[in-house]
Amino acid sequence: MLQNTPQVVKNLIILNVLMYLGSGLIGDSVAVPLLAGTYPGSPFFQPWQIITHMFMHGDLGHIFFNMFALFIFGSQLERVWGPQRFLTYFMVCGLGAFALHELVVGLQFYSELGTFFPAAEQFISPNASPLQRARVLEMVYGRVVGASGAVFGLLLAFGMLFPNTQLMLLFPPIPIRAKYFVMGYGAIELMLAFQNSPGDNVAHFAHLGGMIFGYFLLKRWQQDRGHFY
Repeated sequence: MLQNTPQVVKNLIILNVLMYLGSGLIGDSVAVPLLAGTYPGSPFFQPWQIITHMFMHGDLGHIFFNMFALFIFGSQLERVWGPQRFLTYFMVCGLGAFALHELVVGLQFYSELGTFFPAAEQFISPNASPLQRARVLEMVYGRVVGASGAVFGLLLAFGMLFPNTQLMLLFPPIPIRAKYFVMGYGAIELMLAFQNSPGDNVAHFAHLGGMIFGYFLLKRWQQDRGHFY
């Protein structure tokens, strides 16, 4: 299947799969704290996580659906744009997704504590053991992994460049034009993001961030050259 896949899409899929397998080999207890994205105010934050989190995934279903979407939508976009512009777009969407997600986390801290960078001691009992301390901080600051933000950016671009292309939904199995699929998916993500249901561990604002940054980059390219190509 990868033989006829454009080079950047192919390399991104290979990199994501290698990262997923490598994380399994060395253990999530080592790979996740080191490579998953954390809030910049967290004691676990490292600068490289801004990039590495995009190539980490939580489980087999997570990576499968992201790579499937990357293959389906990314391949067509790379053929239109070429490798350099496609990679630029992918990375901007991924970084934008991380930025919006962490901004929302920061705003939550600010609304509750009056600061974007609360001290870790504010969340931990003085008598907590090192293990309890780590668990509390992980729960408070959380982690974000996956290429979903960048993939949502690809979905948006596909809908804008090929708005009338018919896509076949899985549930229900009906055809829908790409532009309506993108608008519907975006509306659902927006609703879920503000609903903030307990137990929902999906980074909906990251998905929206990928779409928002992708939209503005596409508009910038359109202004510069008069079209998306």
